[in-house]
Amino acid sequence: MQTVDFFTPVVDAPYDWGRIAAANALSDIYAMGGRPLTALQLVGWPRSKLPFEALSEVMAGGADVMAIAEVTIAGGHSVENEAPVYGFAVTGTVSPAGVVTNGTARPGDLIVLTKPLGTGVAASALKAGLADPALRDAAVGTMVALNGPASAVMVEAGVTCATDVTGYGLVGHLREITTASGVSARLDMDAVPVMAGIADLIEAGVYPGGSRRNLESARTSLRTFRSRTEQKILADAQTSGGLLMAVPRRRSARLLEKLRPVAPAATVIGEFMPAAGDPLIEVV
Repeated sequence: MQTVDFFTPVVDAPYDWGRIAAANALSDIYAMGGRPLTALQLVGWPRSKLPFEALSEVMAGGADVMAIAEVTIAGGHSVENEAPVYGFAVTGTVSPAGVVTNGTARPGDLIVLTKPLGTGVAASALKAGLADPALRDAAVGTMVALNGPASAVMVEAGVTCATDVTGYGLVGHLREITTASGVSARLDMDAVPVMAGIADLIEAGVYPGGSRRNLESARTSLRTFRSRTEQKILADAQTSGGLLMAVPRRRSARLLEKLRPVAPAATVIGEFMPAAGDPLIEVV
């Protein structure tokens, strides 16, 4: 299996940007129950605007996370670019019989999320100088955390349906599961983990453009009387977000027991329901 992901800086510190980019690039492999093996670096750098010392820090951050994941960086490619971009193409392996897809959720399965939401809003607040140190540390800690340990638990527990939560936000990636599986979903908003301070930032007007597009796209499939702020949280575009799983109820307690040491925020946030017509996402 192969995947690729790269993006412009989401934080100011070059080393942290490199770590986040590496964790994010590995996430698709983990979401499918695979094991990443090798990676190629992808770099676009405005050499006339930014020093190569900063690029060295970015690459050091990426290399450190890849080392933690036991992934070999086999090379890469760089170009001069107007804006800095960084990421990886990753190759991994998985047993054909053990591939985890996003199309096998069944009515009655519980919905499990392993990381808190809010990284899109947090990144926007950081760029605007509106995030306090606690939020910065929480956001970076969330984004650099590898989904590998949670993936291993997921595979061991026999979970066959999952995806990772990234640019489409929770509602967008949940809609991918409901559409592919032919089911609807009911979310318990009070159970959804969210980083502290995110709601206040949204109410102060901090909300990225990608998240706005996610919310607009979700309107046709979203049914809720929850507040506008809560809806925006669910649509917030994530970077290196958690795993989103469909878990048979009988396996959920054991799964959560195993997840908590490696993904402390992991929790049940709802359940999948039969679809009467087009799949819907109801938020209660």
